[in-house]
Amino acid sequence: MATMRAVRLPGDSTVETVTVDVPQPGDGQLLLRMRASSICGSDIRAIYREHLGHGAEAYQGVVAGHEPCGEVAATGPGTRRLRVGDRVVVHHIAGCGQCEQCHRGYPVGCQSPFRAAHGWQRDGGHAEFMLAQEESCLALPEPLTFVDGALVSCGFGTAYEALLRAGVSGRDRLLVTGLGPVGLAVAMLGRALGATTVLGTDVSAERVGLALRLGLVDLAVPPDSLDAAVADATDGFGCEVAVDCSGSTTARESALRNTRAWGRCVFVGEGGSVTFAVSDLLIHRQIALHGSWVSSVRHMEELLELLVRWDLHPERVVTHRFPLEEAEAAYRLAAEGHSGKVTLVMED
Repeated sequence: MATMRAVRLPGDSTVETVTVDVPQPGDGQLLLRMRASSICGSDIRAIYREHLGHGAEAYQGVVAGHEPCGEVAATGPGTRRLRVGDRVVVHHIAGCGQCEQCHRGYPVGCQSPFRAAHGWQRDGGHAEFMLAQEESCLALPEPLTFVDGALVSCGFGTAYEALLRAGVSGRDRLLVTGLGPVGLAVAMLGRALGATTVLGTDVSAERVGLALRLGLVDLAVPPDSLDAAVADATDGFGCEVAVDCSGSTTARESALRNTRAWGRCVFVGEGGSVTFAVSDLLIHRQIALHGSWVSSVRHMEELLELLVRWDLHPERVVTHRFPLEEAEAAYRLAAEGHSGKVTLVMED
């Protein structure tokens, strides 16, 4: 193939389908045939609706999609590990490889001008093919599917990182504020890590219902019922761990308010701001408050292994699948904020 179909996001809640040249892999690069590419909430918030960010951090008009999964179609010179036909998950950000953040395995924090994220500064997965650095690619183990892998590449990786930051175990009851795709992932993985009770809340009745139907939470309620529900489920103590996946001011405060004294609270949801009574909600109750952003490459690799061991499939939270040519309908649905995960699936 000399050309391929691809999707760009011009802003103003629009989707543009284009025909572009199939790229050729350079030194250390792989050409991946895309099999699945899911839609992230940050795609909706910061690109689809309007182009946020400035300078190098802004959307560069590239092919969209930073949750890709596929198989190696060709290898460039200097590649060492992966071969044609290998199934791979892609950590969606490639850094300089030289700074402290990159050495830690967190290229998301790289400040170098060489840093580039798929779907933001470099072409992403909403296309028939995509170029990726071999160092950013991880083997997708059987029996995980391409859709499973796409969800791990950002959403489930982000959820796992937040749970590790909080040290979730069988000692804990877990509260999830915001039951969108990342919140559903937190609930699923939190249970696998040992959380004895999982509670959730969302402003969307559809998402509350979905979390319950999937069996990912023991109890899910609208925000105005949350305090009473948590108090009843925890004998008034609160949950040992709370993770906000919404980015909402009120939900973030609710997560803190319903964290048990000496507990841990993690903010994952992007955007916005929050104001709360620091002494009353945080200091006097000895709560550890964490910010968590995406995942490390190593923790993504660890998660892929654990999903196989736990017999878990992230694609359970996918409620809608669309072919590449229906990307506009997929984005419109995802932007409504009432569904589970929305994914583009590419067939032969």
